[in-house]
Formats: sequence, structure tokens, C-alpha cells
Amino acid sequence: MAKKKKQSMRSSSLKLTFVMVLFAIIWTALLGRAAWLQLYQGPQLRKLALRQHLAAELDRGERGRIYDRNKNLLATSVQSDSVYIRPVKVKNVEKVARELSKITGISRSRLRKKLASKRNFVWVKRQVDDRVAAKIRRADLPGVYLTSEFARLYPNNHLAGQLIGFVGVDGKGLEGIEKRLDHRLSGRKAQFVVQRDASGRRLYLDALGREVDTRGEDVRLTIDAHLQAVTENALAKAVEKYSGRWGTAIVVDVESGDILALANCPRFNPNTFRKSSPKIWRNHAILDVVEPGSTMKPFLFAAALEHGVITPEKLYDCEGGRWKLKGQYIRDTHNYDWLPAHKIMRYSSNIGCAKIGLELGVQNYHKFLTDIGFGRDTGIRAPGERSGMLRPPSKWNEIDLAAGSFGQGVGVTAVQMAKAFLCIANKGKAKPLRLIIDDRQEDTEPRRLFSEKTAGIVLSMMREVVELDGTGRRARIPGTTVAGKTGTAQKATRGGGGYGKEHLASFVGMVPGDDPEYLVVVMVDDPRPNHYGGVVAAPAVRDIMMRSLAYFGKLPESDEKLGTPLFAKLRKERMPRPAVRAVAPAEKTGGDRIPNLKGLPVRRAVEALVRKGFVPELRGRGMKVDKQTPQAGAAWPEKGGKKITLWLS
Repeated sequence: MAKKKKQSMRSSSLKLTFVMVLFAIIWTALLGRAAWLQLYQGPQLRKLALRQHLAAELDRGERGRIYDRNKNLLATSVQSDSVYIRPVKVKNVEKVARELSKITGISRSRLRKKLASKRNFVWVKRQVDDRVAAKIRRADLPGVYLTSEFARLYPNNHLAGQLIGFVGVDGKGLEGIEKRLDHRLSGRKAQFVVQRDASGRRLYLDALGREVDTRGEDVRLTIDAHLQAVTENALAKAVEKYSGRWGTAIVVDVESGDILALANCPRFNPNTFRKSSPKIWRNHAILDVVEPGSTMKPFLFAAALEHGVITPEKLYDCEGGRWKLKGQYIRDTHNYDWLPAHKIMRYSSNIGCAKIGLELGVQNYHKFLTDIGFGRDTGIRAPGERSGMLRPPSKWNEIDLAAGSFGQGVGVTAVQMAKAFLCIANKGKAKPLRLIIDDRQEDTEPRRLFSEKTAGIVLSMMREVVELDGTGRRARIPGTTVAGKTGTAQKATRGGGGYGKEHLASFVGMVPGDDPEYLVVVMVDDPRPNHYGGVVAAPAVRDIMMRSLAYFGKLPESDEKLGTPLFAKLRKERMPRPAVRAVAPAEKTGGDRIPNLKGLPVRRAVEALVRKGFVPELRGRGMKVDKQTPQAGAAWPEKGGKKITLWLS
């Protein structure tokens, strides 16, 4: 009995020893394996894990906004959905093609080609509206996805359309300021670390990565939105009345050199640029080189006065309106005989100017034109600006000098004319034009090109053009003086065989005429049936100047001469800030509650919020507000706190 018990205990001891040895071997193997993985394969496995669960993604930030001088919004970006597919994940090609065709309007054959692609990512349609995006979500088609992008929105539609320009579907500036300052406006690219689960779904973005500011830089223009609208309306009225091919107008603040308005006609809406031809995109003020005609005469007179060639009373024989020079005839519109220099300006005698130019000489006249800015760009940093056409003096003959004296045979742009007349308005000092408000831009000291006395005499002659019996009488404004000059230039034929029957009508006006504060240039191409600058362009300049004076509160006070309905109406337009559309009851922003903006055009909704100091975040594509957060009636958020978001439809 004792012997059997002893054998049993020995057997149990052996079994226990065996189990312990077995476990020791297993644990030794596990520890060895763990040590191998940690010490030798650790770095490699760590990389594999990171590659599986973490990914680096490039993200482009929101494009910067464009404002006018008063921080009114001219261009902004809104979030928009875009549709793409991963063909390898599409099971039923025919079904997906059919459903997508119904939703997006793209033909089935085109969609089948996209679905047959071997690529992992294929765009279907970029920047779709909210209705299409909602239908895509409801359809829940395998392999069909939505992603968020930024789309560009111009809330004022055609306002300054050619100047602002537009961007393409990828957010790259293609025309106008959008193109010229694309490097500043474009959202910057940044690399974020994204954590994903086993299915590849994003879990979160690394907090440190999100601190990178990828938003593009905002840009402020010197344009005043109210004056821009006034100028566009006056220009469109002149172009339409006289059936002009195109027109352009510029308003400049004389003291600062700021361009307050730069208008083109026909108008252009950058929101729908694909529906317009490149001819409509064209910014005529900087791209079109024209022969200005008689608006060049004030520069001839300034040069002649500065070189002592003329005095205001010096007489010239205007040959009865027809003069032959080197086998070529120079004509005037009237049969003038002897005229003093100041009346040659007043009546715009080509013959008188030709004789003054011949007496001044090619070298003196050419140098003066070069010094005042012709033959090179103005430096306003507008895309594609042309430098004009001013041939070297060695290429001029006597006929060229005579023609150049009254603005034929030289090529200028509207902005060059504005810059040159700014020098006269500034009493002979050259001052740069400015289009972009840029804190980094250094102020330059105005450079004197001719004496203050010369500038005063030229301004006096230009006042005669308007205030006496000159060619610019239609630009008069009762109660103040206007200095101006008309221009009626024959246009060269396209074949280069002389001049045809087409004309460029223009007028340059400055108000007040004795000490100018505002300068206005208007050009209308090929007006009919009347083509004279004093008839076509001068009334437009008058309209712009009167409304500008009313806007700045400088319109003359009423008296017997001013008691007209137009003046009464204009006086009511005086405003301390740019004019905007009347605020509808639903969008009134007084009080401490957010108004109901639902159903309003996006422009009016944005204006209502901007007046309270808030720039909303816009989502979706469309021109009306579909919903808003915070809701109507909520308290205004703290500045820098919660954003106001508008959904568009």
C-alpha cells in the first residue's frame, strides 16, 4: 500500500516537472520572439503600422477675398460639393451610369467611359449645386463619392467684372485681379497627418497639423463699389445711346491717385464666365491701345508753354480750316482763320496744334510725352497692361509730328491718359496711379515734370473748353467749374491703308476746374450716328462727376440755377459710405438680434451682415439664401467667436 502511494507521488512530481519545463520553454520562446520583434524588427514594423493607420494628405486652403476700399465684398469663396468615382468599387456599371446620368445630366456613354477607367480616382462633375449633391447622397451608389471644394462667388455679379476677373474650376486665377494676384489670393497647400481605421475611414486630423494657416491673403482694391456702379451705369447709357462697340471709363481721386472706378461696357458677370466670349472679358482700359485724338492736345500745350514756344495769346493762322503740309491735308471741323493759342485749345483746331507742334520740335515733344508716362505701363499691376505705341523720335517725320500734335499716330491706353492728366491736375507733379491697397507698397514722392504756372495755364484753357463756347459745353455742372478736353479720333483701317470712317469719341474732365479733386476719363469706340467726343462722352463724364460730388457731399448748394429735379435727386444720394440697395424689412440689421435672411439674394444678405461687421461663410452654389445659422432672432455672436453661415440655393 505504502509502495503504491510512493509511486503515485513520484508520477505526479514528474508530470508537474514536465509541465513546468514545457511552460518555461514556451515563455522563453515568447520572450525571445518579443525581444526579436522589439529589438530587431521594431522600427520596420512601426513604419508599416503608421503607413496602414496614418496618412499624409495635402490640403489647399480657402482662397482670399477681394474687397473694395470700404471693405465691401467683391469676391469670396463658398464650399461646394464635387462628384467623383472609384471605378474599381463600382459593381453594376450600367446601373451607376443610368442613375448618375439622371442626377448630373451627363450622358450615359460619357459616364460609361469614366466608369471603365483603370484609374482609382475619376472626376464626374465639379462644384455641383446642393440639389445634385443631396440626390447623390440619397442614391448611395457604390463607388460614387462627394468631396468638398471651394467655388468662387462674385456677389455683385457684373460690378467691376472685367477688372476682378475670374478663377477656373481648380481655383486658379485666369483673368483680371484674380490672375494678377493669384500668388497672394490662392490658398496655401499644407500637409496634414490623418489617422484612419482598418477600413480606411478618417478618424481625426492631427491637432498640430490643423494649426497651419492655409487661407489665402485678402486683397483690398482702391475701387469704391458705389462709384463703380455709378460709372458703369453712365458708361452703359452712352454706349447704348450711340450704338458704340465698347466703352471704358476711369474715375481717379486726384489727391491720392487712387482709382475709384474702372468700368467697361459691355458688362461682364464673372459668375457665368463660361457663357461669355473672351471679347466680353476684355478690360479695354488697360488692353486697348487707341489713337486718342484731341485729348492729347493739353500735353502739347504744356510742353510748348514749358519750352517758351507759345503764350496763351500768341496767334496762329488756322488756314480757313484746310492746310496742306508735305502733300497731306490737315482739316478742322470749322473754318478758323487767326486764333490765339488758348482758343486753339478751346475750339480744338488741328491745324493750329500742328503748327505749334512743328515749332516745338520732335525731340522736345517726344521727351515730354515719355516723361509724362506714354510708351510704358502705368505700374498699377493690372494683368496684361499694354505700354501703348510711341515710336522713337528718329522715326518721326514732319507729317508724323504734325499728326502727333493732335493725337493721331500715337497709341495710348485709357489708364495712361488718366495718369498723364493726373499730372496736370497735380499742378505739374507726376503721381502714380494706385489700384491695389497694399500696406507693403512704399509711398513715392511726386516728381515735378513741369511748372505749377504751366499747369495753371493749361487748366485755364481746359476750363474754357467747357465753361465758354468750347467743344465740351455738355460737361458743364452749374455751381462749380469743370476743366475738360474733347477727343474725336479717326481710327486707322485694319489693313493699314490710312484712316477709315470709324472714330473713337472721348472726354477727360476734372472737377473743380481750378483745383481738381476728381478726374474722369470716358472713351466710346465707334459711336453712331454722332461720333464727336463732346456729344457722346462729355455728358457721361458730367453724369459721373455730378453723382460723385453728390456721393461725397460736395454738390453745389441749390439756387435759382440749380433748382432742377436732377440736382434735387442727386443731393438725396449723399452718403457717408458706399451706397447699397435699400434694406428690405427681412434684412434690417438694427438691434441686437440676427435678421431673417432666408430667401434674400446673396448680395443683399452679405451686405446686411457686413454692415454689422460680420463676413459670413457661404456654402453651396446659388444666388439666394436657403438657410442660415445662427437662426433669425438669435443674438449677434461675439466678434471672433461663432461664425455666421449662409447656405445658398
